[in-house]
Amino acid sequence: MRPKLTSPDCLKDDDSGDHDQNEENNAQKDSEKERNERDRSQSSSKRKAVVPGPAEHPLQYNYTFWYSRRTPGRPTSSQSYEQNIKQIGTFASVEQFWRFYSHMVRPGDLTGHSDFHLFKEGIKPMWEDDANKNGGKWIIRLRKGLASRCWENLILAMLGEQFMVGEEICGAVVSVRFQEDIISIWNKTASDQATTARIRDTLRRVLNLPPNTIMEYKTHTDSIKMPGRLGPQRLLFHNLWKTRLNVP
Repeated sequence: MRPKLTSPDCLKDDDSGDHDQNEENNAQKDSEKERNERDRSQSSSKRKAVVPGPAEHPLQYNYTFWYSRRTPGRPTSSQSYEQNIKQIGTFASVEQFWRFYSHMVRPGDLTGHSDFHLFKEGIKPMWEDDANKNGGKWIIRLRKGLASRCWENLILAMLGEQFMVGEEICGAVVSVRFQEDIISIWNKTASDQATTARIRDTLRRVLNLPPNTIMEYKTHTDSIKMPGRLGPQRLLFHNLWKTRLNVP
């Protein structure tokens, strides 16, 4: 089944002709009762456990794609930030991942302040989530044009359990901004220096980063203390002296 994404900004253009004007008109004529029944059915299906299909290759963990977009310069509260995050879908196998991923716009083609999040099922991409609140994230800044390749390499390494840190990995984020892009990987325990060091070294390897690449680790506790909910882009002002990654 072709996955449906919750935001048009996430979708590639669909030229299949499935969504013609007649279908839109027919959809508008659905009765309120039919719409309510459909909503209940969709709600029920969302609660069903996602499992690998027959002959599919299962992942060690289920993962969920999320998408968010916000207006630059407008601080957001924790509540409004949570409302702005749209869940795209959950997958449990390699094949299910590619069915979602192949229909998603690449980060390099997104506009404005947009973010893709890929987190283990049950973990929201929020600092305050129980799985995240004692953790932190490694952050790398990218010049424009590199986000799509680095994001794909990062999430494939995460799904393939290349970080070798047990259950420590929570998820990853790519943040598209006007002058640069930011990728980050989140883990559960910020105080575990051995684990964070292994994540850093694996990140360097899977992204093929130059030895002099600047990487910053930031705890979610420090992020929460910052006024407003600006996420990793807040670091643009916090560390202006740091150079952006410029991978050939």
